[in-house]
Amino acid sequence: MTEREFGEIVRETKGVVLSAVEKHLAARFYESIDDVVQETYLRAYRALVKNAFRHEAKLSTWIYTIARNESLRMSERLAREEEKGEHIRAAAGHREADDFTRGILDDDEIGRMKESIRGLPEKFRAVLDLAASGHSESEIAERLSIRPGTVKSRLSRGRWMLARTMRGGETS
Repeated sequence: MTEREFGEIVRETKGVVLSAVEKHLAARFYESIDDVVQETYLRAYRALVKNAFRHEAKLSTWIYTIARNESLRMSERLAREEEKGEHIRAAAGHREADDFTRGILDDDEIGRMKESIRGLPEKFRAVLDLAASGHSESEIAERLSIRPGTVKSRLSRGRWMLARTMRGGETS
């Protein structure tokens, strides 16, 4: 497997991988999309080098499955980390928990993220806020009086818009 060959595979399957990640990664972990995509292609590359792809399905289907599994794995890992953080905040008290959060994100990053969220159109912001609060897609649909498919669409588009806004503000 040459770099050029793998580069062509990446170009051909980029849409499939992003679709799988957006569908299977928990909405509140939208900031990890790049990590999941990178891990997906890393696993695919390693498997292709070892001739582990058995051609029982189309290459794009196989890579979609890897992306789905990576999305689910990342969601589970981040949920565990989130739970640990909640335990730390509960044990340390609210004031110390704020200090803990500030150690992860500086005030500029927190401000930029809040500003980016406020800058989203209301229909996307409302769905993202509810999803980040832990509401299921069906609960969000019921609260906002929209169809579940609309919730999925707005979650996906809202995460994409927010990630794009956040990346656009980076200097690197």
